[in-house]
Amino acid sequence: MNKVELLAPAGNLDKLKMALIYGADAVYLGGQAFGLRAQAKNFDIDQMKEGVDFAHKRNKKVYVTLNIIPHNEDLVNLPEYLKQLDEINVDAVIVSDPGVIEIIKQTTPNMEIHLSTQANATNYAAANFWYNQGVKRVIVARELSLEEIKCMNEKTPENLDIEAFIHGAMCISYSGRCLLSNYMTHRDANRGECAQACRWKYNLVEEQRPNEYYPVYEDERGTYIFNSKDLCMIDSIPQMIESGVTSLKIEGRMKSVYYVAAVVRAYRMVIDEYYRDKDNYKFNDKWLNELKKVSHRDFTKGFFFGKPTGEDQLYTSSSYIRNYDFVGLVLDYDEETNIATVEQRNRVIVGDKVEIFGPNKECFTQKIEKLWNKNDKEIDSAPHAQQIYKLRVAKPVCKYDIIRKPREE
Repeated sequence: MNKVELLAPAGNLDKLKMALIYGADAVYLGGQAFGLRAQAKNFDIDQMKEGVDFAHKRNKKVYVTLNIIPHNEDLVNLPEYLKQLDEINVDAVIVSDPGVIEIIKQTTPNMEIHLSTQANATNYAAANFWYNQGVKRVIVARELSLEEIKCMNEKTPENLDIEAFIHGAMCISYSGRCLLSNYMTHRDANRGECAQACRWKYNLVEEQRPNEYYPVYEDERGTYIFNSKDLCMIDSIPQMIESGVTSLKIEGRMKSVYYVAAVVRAYRMVIDEYYRDKDNYKFNDKWLNELKKVSHRDFTKGFFFGKPTGEDQLYTSSSYIRNYDFVGLVLDYDEETNIATVEQRNRVIVGDKVEIFGPNKECFTQKIEKLWNKNDKEIDSAPHAQQIYKLRVAKPVCKYDIIRKPREE
């Protein structure tokens, strides 16, 4: 059975590995040029090659972003960069500009091309146009409903893939084409330097009343007028698949290893459960609750079931909800003693109640009775970043399993 692809963000090599280990079928990443996340710890060519090799050994794929809206000077080094990507066998490049597509076809004609959501493909005629230019996959504009995507799928070639975002931050600008950041901070969002000006708090100033600031809101809830809720489609996966989407994409190259692992794991469980028995599939709230245990804003369905309303905006704050801390990454496990060796990610102390989870397994909860340092000396806490500590676990664990704990109220 050909399952829908689960596509995850990879902001660095560690996140790439965790995304694939936790169930992603493919990852997308940026190099140190030409991508829209200049502030991420992007990949150099050697790191990219290591990531591609890691993915291909697991029969998984790597896509590289080339989706800036380029100016003349941005094109100078592009041909050489494309040849490097071709040599390390990346599976596709993600592109928004027709000139870049032409350069790809001339320089690396066998390279698979995916059209970025930045290109604003909102209809089947546009999708067919890009297909005729050599595009293999269209990442649809964020502003489409499921009915529009279904229509696009029905009126385009069978071998044209359609990809859609299913989870993560929503941009207030049309398919991410933002001018606000550049205008206010001289950081060009369309060239990878977004300052997230949409998340700021705004007031109104009237022309004849300088320095008099009036709050901007629809009601008493606040003034964050550009601040969208986060997209979350985990309870609508059957509808996404039935619309004809080939790939389901998670946003978040700037997010943590914990975010990537937990979100990928939750969607992997839902997708697999759906394909296991489509006729009797039933959504389990535990999958949504897993997503609420990572850093997030309140959730929205975006445009998939109709145009957003005032209920899809956040008026009171631009901050995230953080109910859990990532406190450890399992490095090793001794089956005879039930002792796990862990790399610290946040402070943990004896007496903490923690949750432990990994790919393809259920989460379990336990209390930490004892801790030891790497030299097997008993300790009361592990307060230092990336400190190695040990604890006895209630159930078997594996390398790359994650330990988290609820945040104190």
